[in-house]
Amino acid sequence: MLTQPFAEALAEAEQLIASAPHVKSERDLAEGHDYLAGGIQASLRLAWAYQRDFPYFVQSTGPYQKMGLDNPDTLYFHAYLRDDAEYVVTGNRGTTADLSFQVLKGDYTPVDVPDSLTAFDDRAIDIAPDGGFEFRLGPGKAGPGYFTLGPGSAMLIVREVYSDWATERRGTIRIRRADQAGYAPPAAPGNGTTGTATAAKRYEVAGKLLLSRIRTFLAFPEWFYLNEPVNTLTQPRATPGGLATQFSSVGHFDLADDQAMIVTVPAAGQDTAPYQGLQLGTMWYVSLDYINHQTSLTADQARTDPDGQLRFVISERDPGVANWLELTGHTRGYVQLRWQRLTRDLGPEDGPQAEIVPFSEIPEKLAYYGSARVSPEEWRQRIAARQAATAERMLG
Repeated sequence: MLTQPFAEALAEAEQLIASAPHVKSERDLAEGHDYLAGGIQASLRLAWAYQRDFPYFVQSTGPYQKMGLDNPDTLYFHAYLRDDAEYVVTGNRGTTADLSFQVLKGDYTPVDVPDSLTAFDDRAIDIAPDGGFEFRLGPGKAGPGYFTLGPGSAMLIVREVYSDWATERRGTIRIRRADQAGYAPPAAPGNGTTGTATAAKRYEVAGKLLLSRIRTFLAFPEWFYLNEPVNTLTQPRATPGGLATQFSSVGHFDLADDQAMIVTVPAAGQDTAPYQGLQLGTMWYVSLDYINHQTSLTADQARTDPDGQLRFVISERDPGVANWLELTGHTRGYVQLRWQRLTRDLGPEDGPQAEIVPFSEIPEKLAYYGSARVSPEEWRQRIAARQAATAERMLG
């Protein structure tokens, strides 16, 4: 049966979801099934998109294909590479807060983070006045506009990061193998034995991708989050995986309905980090619903207090403040702060402080509580703006 390998992988994946250690309720399991559905979509698409000689960018994750604590402020793209070929990357910069590139050796697995062979942001390439750019990746010697592909280079990841969803303009990007312009890949096999074998192989690959995806991101939080004390955030540190000019602070929360976490962190400012953002994630290590709920905020979206601090309130109940991050019914999950396009390394003084307070004491515990207040109508306007901006940003 053509799809049998994928069907067997799907059954195994369903068992992995059901037996995940954090599944404590029917809601946990229902979210796991949604997560599985996204993984199925992504794995099938990736198996059919594997092309190293005539590559193209594929959206790696999105609102309905989440993985790896996806950042609500980021569009992720990737293309496959071979380390002995030369590639031309062209596009238009757009006006987003950050645009970064990373070459990986292999992919994430349940036991390892792939080696980052090359990582840089758009400050390392020439940008024309109209936003246009072009650079090359290949086995040659690095130089202006040329980045060396080390042995084992397998994937180019692009992250386009927004700080102000409403005003920043999406760019464009394209990749091609330098010596294949004007040529075409071999015609797809017909309906005979060869074509059937190719399709069967792709279903088998899709099954392996699905299982690896689930196993990896069930294990990943154990490495970087769950060994930290609950309801705390780490000091800023270089983000694991070799990302260029990005630091992060991570933690996991466990909050009762009558509790809130107040996170206080200095606003980094454009001179230090054009992008600074905080987000929440489920125990499946994916973002919460960021379209219809405020489960993430960037420095541009948040209110900054007169003392230069950003103060976020994480709670299930509505505290009536602008920087409320909604738990949407989750008592446990992950929290992460990111700083990107940094101009310097960050120290403890740049990092966050987390305090757990009774919900009823927020007005006393939250500095500048009066100026942080929003009305129900103002809150609805904030959510409407998120919905509109996401729809436009995610189009295509």
